[in-house]
Amino acid sequence: MIHQFKMDDLNIVIDVYSGAVHLVDEIVYDIIADFVTLSKAEIEDKLSTKYDSKVIEESISEVEQLISSGQLFTIDEYKETITSFKKRQPVVKALCLHIAHDCNLSCKYCFAGEGEYHGDRSLMSSEVGKKAIDFLIENSGNRRNLEVDFFGGEPLMNFEVVKEIVAYAKSKEEQYNKNFRFTITTNGVLLNDDIMDFINENMYNVVLSIDGRKEVHDNMRPSCNGKGSYDLILPKFKKMAESRHQENYYVRGTFTHHNLDFSEDVLHLADCGFKQISMEPVVAPADMPYALQEEDINKLCDQYEILAREMIKRKEENKDFNFFHFMIDLSQGPCVVKRLSGCGSGTEYLAVTPWGDLYPCHQFVGIDEFKMGSVDEGITNIDKQTDFKSCSVYSKKKCNDCWAKFYCSGGCSANAFQFHGNIHDTYEIGCELEKKRVECAIYMKAKETS
Repeated sequence: MIHQFKMDDLNIVIDVYSGAVHLVDEIVYDIIADFVTLSKAEIEDKLSTKYDSKVIEESISEVEQLISSGQLFTIDEYKETITSFKKRQPVVKALCLHIAHDCNLSCKYCFAGEGEYHGDRSLMSSEVGKKAIDFLIENSGNRRNLEVDFFGGEPLMNFEVVKEIVAYAKSKEEQYNKNFRFTITTNGVLLNDDIMDFINENMYNVVLSIDGRKEVHDNMRPSCNGKGSYDLILPKFKKMAESRHQENYYVRGTFTHHNLDFSEDVLHLADCGFKQISMEPVVAPADMPYALQEEDINKLCDQYEILAREMIKRKEENKDFNFFHFMIDLSQGPCVVKRLSGCGSGTEYLAVTPWGDLYPCHQFVGIDEFKMGSVDEGITNIDKQTDFKSCSVYSKKKCNDCWAKFYCSGGCSANAFQFHGNIHDTYEIGCELEKKRVECAIYMKAKETS
């Protein structure tokens, strides 16, 4: 399987199963497009009015050499591993601790409903948090590096318990030969110098929620009294980013139908001095006024192209920054398991509610059928775990003929369930945006070498 696309002055060909990316001239691009369906003679005849016959012959030879070297039209070797992949015995390597089912903002698009997750407002106790750490240690096998994400609602509303859990986990590291890496996501309302100092000392990463321009952010992320939060959090986030030397953090925004020109929000954050930026598409039912619609896709794809070109320009001016969705490692890439199954929700990654229930990830919390067990009993819903274990790009029919499947690993299971009631499906708008992001990321890499 191959994928071909043009962007500006580049002709790019991706060989899906080898991962090879080729920058080719116009004639090779045209030959590759017909190589499987036409014979050599038919290709020569078709292109004879456009190119010299000798050039055509030489270019066909180039394509044949790429094929013989295993860089073009390669076969799918991953499919052979799927049987053993399904039989694997997963170990839990990461937990998302819902430290607070409560929030001090009223973000309109929040899937957690102001932090409540289809239930009551609640804060995790240190006892439950410590049991979660014990569960992670017991179920992580020989894996040494473990991840714990502090999530909400707003985790800073329960920060004393965050500190207790961190201290407890660290006290277990030497005994069990584990290394904990902590992250925290915050809206910044309660952020202060003491909390920043603790985060910088103990957190491997921090996610700072801000949607970009003031008018965009304040429209979607007001406080409970209806006032915007932009002016309150921006100075704190700038200080946080600088205190971490512009590394190991993200300012993370969400764009909606109300700001289809989201590249302006990304660039606004870059102009504010942030070097690590993520901007995610909202995922919401189509009847919500802020939901993305199918007719938005072309404009959003244009926005990714605008952003890619501007990032190239800024890099040349020594004003570069990282955009999460354009970060692709073409030299090595993710391991086979990652390519096939993605984030590992329901198997390697679990969410823990304030009272200790386990769910496949934070987006499934509160949906009864997805309760996996508890930190006291462990994983008891074996059928659901098995279902997630079998979820891969080969269990999703829509992924079969998709060139981008090993970049997105089949997409988000929670989004698939939300729109189709089945984790083995895909969210179509998300798929189209992902494909464009991958194209732009590869284009940017290609521009560096061309």
